[in-house]
Amino acid sequence: MSRVQLSFGLSSNPRTWPLIQGRVVPEGIEPVITVLHPSELFWRQLKFGDFDVSEMSLSSWMRLVARGEPDWVGLPIFTTRRFFHTEILIRTDAGIASPGDLKGKRVGVPEYQQTAALWARGVLKHEFGVQARDMEFWMERTPEISHSGAGGFAPPKGVTIHQIPADKSIGSMMAAGELDATLLYLTNRNLVDRSRVDLAAHPAVRRLFDPVEEGARYYRKTGIFPINHLTVVRRRLFERHPWLALNILAAFQEANALLATERFAAIAYYVETGLIPAASTDVLAKELVPYGVRANRATLETAAVYSYEQGLTPRQLALAELFAPATIEL
Repeated sequence: MSRVQLSFGLSSNPRTWPLIQGRVVPEGIEPVITVLHPSELFWRQLKFGDFDVSEMSLSSWMRLVARGEPDWVGLPIFTTRRFFHTEILIRTDAGIASPGDLKGKRVGVPEYQQTAALWARGVLKHEFGVQARDMEFWMERTPEISHSGAGGFAPPKGVTIHQIPADKSIGSMMAAGELDATLLYLTNRNLVDRSRVDLAAHPAVRRLFDPVEEGARYYRKTGIFPINHLTVVRRRLFERHPWLALNILAAFQEANALLATERFAAIAYYVETGLIPAASTDVLAKELVPYGVRANRATLETAAVYSYEQGLTPRQLALAELFAPATIEL
């Protein structure tokens, strides 16, 4: 089989490193890899279709699928996950002592429809009774350079969304007390995000939650580790080479296995030195973030529910709509 040269757009994180470094190469594919911050990566893919294979925002992907036949085919390769609601920042002088106090507050968001915000709002609603309509949102990204602008977006009915002026940012407005909270804060340099203020050092800003305590509580209760990114392959290439879906998935699984082998070796070494208790090895060695639809069904279905509830998609999407047919049972 001749090798197919494909352009890959990836973010830099441990799960993609083996592919970025060339230690794992998908069978039958010659990858040309570009490493970008996700904010820029998704905008470029949604606006210009720069890459044959790329990571993609789960929320943006669901919206694309709901609008009709997209230019890509989804693969159940989930490269980044976080407990996004634990990243909410608040002003200490805004009268916010608990999640319920976000009602009536001015809340920043880099982009309303982004996956991190989708999860944060979903958890606020289902865990703490705070609806999106209870808050007043201020969005940093502009229609010209954003996932929303590239993918088409209108504020959901009943939700107030203001545009942050071009001469301001979430960071500057939080520092000045013009915002009471922000669902997410991004300061990484890229073509899309413009906040640069170091809020971690600001005396009037803190996290709403203890991230470790709340992340553990939420996971114990729900079993959900929120998915942020999936992977997509250009549809016309997939239709010409249907084997691309499983070969790309197999490469990412191989990368996961390689990382696991290296992790096990490190665990064994530190157990031998006494730095890690032997009783901890089962937890440390466990694969918490497998790929595939089956292992992630509850998380994916929850994201689809949240997208529909929040007015980002006109109906709740079935998982069979989101991924290549050959991957649905994997």
